[in-house]
Amino acid sequence: MHESIAFPNLGIEFEHVGKSISVFGFEIAFYGIIIGLAILIGFGIATAEARRTRQNPEDYMDMGLIGVICGIAGARIYYIIFSWDMYKDNLLSVFNLREGGLAIYGGIIGAILSVLVCAKVKRLSAPQILDTVAMALVNGQMLGRWGNFFNREVFGGYTDSLLAMRLPLDAVRGRDVTEEMRQYMEVIDGVSYIQVHPTFLYESLWCLGVLLFLFFYRKHKKYEGELFLLYLFGYGLGRVWIEGIRTDQLFLPGTTLPVSQLLAGGMVVLTGILLLYLRKHHKRMPLLRAHVDYKPMPPKIEGNKKPRSKDRLFKNME
Repeated sequence: MHESIAFPNLGIEFEHVGKSISVFGFEIAFYGIIIGLAILIGFGIATAEARRTRQNPEDYMDMGLIGVICGIAGARIYYIIFSWDMYKDNLLSVFNLREGGLAIYGGIIGAILSVLVCAKVKRLSAPQILDTVAMALVNGQMLGRWGNFFNREVFGGYTDSLLAMRLPLDAVRGRDVTEEMRQYMEVIDGVSYIQVHPTFLYESLWCLGVLLFLFFYRKHKKYEGELFLLYLFGYGLGRVWIEGIRTDQLFLPGTTLPVSQLLAGGMVVLTGILLLYLRKHHKRMPLLRAHVDYKPMPPKIEGNKKPRSKDRLFKNME
C-alpha cells in the first residue's frame, strides 16, 4: 500500500503517512492517539469552564469518565446499526476500532444520556452540565476528524478545488470510490491516484468556527442549556452540507436516504425552534437555572493555615 497524501493545488505533499506508530513492538493507531488526545484536552476545557462558572471541577472528572465510555459505546453502536452488512459475517470485528467506525451522533446520544443520569444522581442541573461540556465536545470533534486523515477515510467526491486531496487508490476502501473518481484518476509512476474533497478537513475547520463562537458567546448566554443548543445548531448546520458530498454515507435500511444528513437537518430545525422560543420564555422555566449555587472556598481555612491546592477548588455549598 502506498502512503502518500497530497494537496496538489496547494503544493503540499506528505510522502509517508502511516496509520500507526510502533512503540516497543506494539502498533498504536494514530486514530486512537488523536481520540485520546482529544479526550484529555476535553477534560481540561470542561474543568476550566466549571471553575469559571463556580462549579465543582471534581464533578466533571467523575462524569467525564462515564461520559467518555458511554460516548464511545454509543458512537460504535450507532455505526454498527447502520453498517450491519459490514459486520454480520465477522462479529468479532465489532470490537476492532483501529480502522475507525465511530459515528458522532451516536456519541452525542450516549454522552447526553450519561449526563442526564449523572445529573439526577448528583442532583445537579443537566442543562448547566451540557453547557459546561459543549466546548469540550466540539473540540473533540474538531481534533477527532484528523484520525480520518491518517485512515484515509471520510472524504467526498471528485474535485479540483483549491483544497483537493490526492490519495493512492490502493490506500482507500473500495466502497468509498465512485465512478467519477475513477474517470479522473491519474497514474503517476505506475501508481493510481484519486482526487477528492477532504470533508474531514471541512468539518474540522467548521468545528473550529463553532468552538470560537461558543468561546466568545459563553459570557453572554441567557439561560442554562443555551450554549449546548447553539453547539447542536451550529454543528448540525455544517453537517447538512458536508454530508451531501461524502461518499461513505450511512443510509436508512432499505433506502437511499443518508441517516446523518437527515439527522443533521432535523437537529437544525428543532434546535433553531427551541433557541427562538427559549430566547423569550426561558425566565419562566426553572429547569433552565442552575440547581446548586457554588461558592469558592475562602482564601484561608482553619485559622491562618493556607488551603492546599485541592481545597482551592470550588465546593458544593448546598
